[in-house]
Amino acid sequence: MESENQLSEKQSPEKQSSETQKDKTPVLLQIFFVFFKLGSIMFGGGLAMLPLLERELIVKRNWTTHEELLDYYAISQSTPGIIAVNVATFIGYKKAKFLGALVATLSLLITPVILITLIALFISNFESIAWVQKALRGINISVAALLTYSVIKMGKKVLKSFYSVALYFASFTAVYFFKVNPLFITLFCIVLGVLCFFISSRNLKKQNEQNKKESE
Repeated sequence: MESENQLSEKQSPEKQSSETQKDKTPVLLQIFFVFFKLGSIMFGGGLAMLPLLERELIVKRNWTTHEELLDYYAISQSTPGIIAVNVATFIGYKKAKFLGALVATLSLLITPVILITLIALFISNFESIAWVQKALRGINISVAALLTYSVIKMGKKVLKSFYSVALYFASFTAVYFFKVNPLFITLFCIVLGVLCFFISSRNLKKQNEQNKKESE
């Protein structure tokens, strides 16, 4: 009996990998349908997609948290590429590693690529159609509303201290009034955040050592 149990526990790598693939197949299908749906209604992209991502990924499926989603957005804004695509890649990798990231990225892009290709073929005809121009204006208004909602909601979650509020207004002033390149603002904030982390960690370490000496 023991030998049989040991044999059953020691499965070959091929069998284990095949079982892992079977376990992940439903997850990959879920990832495909979710991000294909998001790609079909991805007007505005980036921050405009935040309410849709929150509803589909957090409220409905609990695939991530608000804090993680904001972290994904922060990283995506600091790296090359489209924000929405980068976020999809992060979520897909979290759910099913490399295959999940690949499926999420491709499924998000299928519909936009097809639509943009069709529009590019007939863009000269679209420009002269009145109802198309009205529709685009309506889409722009809805995107502006989604962006406003996303900025307010993100601000409530991020701006929790005096220093974060001060940094927010300083960054906004530099970009809006002085036309500073947003890349420099992002790099500066990254460096400042790392420095603050090391300083706070150092102070915390000193405080713990001091408390330990006092207790002895």
